[in-house]
Amino acid sequence: MARYTGPKTKICRKFGEPILGNGKWLDKNSMPPGQHGAAKKRKTLGEYAVQLKEKQKAKYTYGVLERQFRKTFEEASRIKGVTGENLIKLLEARLDNSVYRLGLAASRPEARQLVAHKHITVNGETMNVPSYTCRPGDVIAYKPKSEHNSSITSKSRGKNPKFSWLDWNETEKKGTFITFPERESVPENIKEQLIVELYSK
Repeated sequence: MARYTGPKTKICRKFGEPILGNGKWLDKNSMPPGQHGAAKKRKTLGEYAVQLKEKQKAKYTYGVLERQFRKTFEEASRIKGVTGENLIKLLEARLDNSVYRLGLAASRPEARQLVAHKHITVNGETMNVPSYTCRPGDVIAYKPKSEHNSSITSKSRGKNPKFSWLDWNETEKKGTFITFPERESVPENIKEQLIVELYSK
């Protein structure tokens, strides 16, 4: 299963944002990676470089590699509406991202692992495909055996109420994917229009 396994802090420093974790090291060293930091780099990036950087940021944020990201973009372009907004909606609807948003995992990589190791069910069926696209009405929960495993449930942090496209039932320990989110509801700092322009070339 393809995924990024390289140094996370280096990527956070590259974009100047904690896109792969809490970014605690950015306070200590926010310089871009490299022997001379930003000193030896071009002061202004070209149009293509800016667009490529934005695409890379989106890929690292959601834990998607190039081929899968391209397929997601092509699907977004076929859906009625604004392609950039559709892209963000589809990325947010990924099962691993939904598990993360529901607060069942502390990070997206951790959520991906929960799904891949068959600890998560969708509509009562075990689902081990992190890229599964959730549909409105899908019910996401721990597998019954995993629900009583404290090493798994102890990392649950509770759903953030601002993610209105998801609902969490604390009593039943189940979450529901209500609808695809609107772009203004998604907090990620991604300029999706630059990605559309890059793929349009």
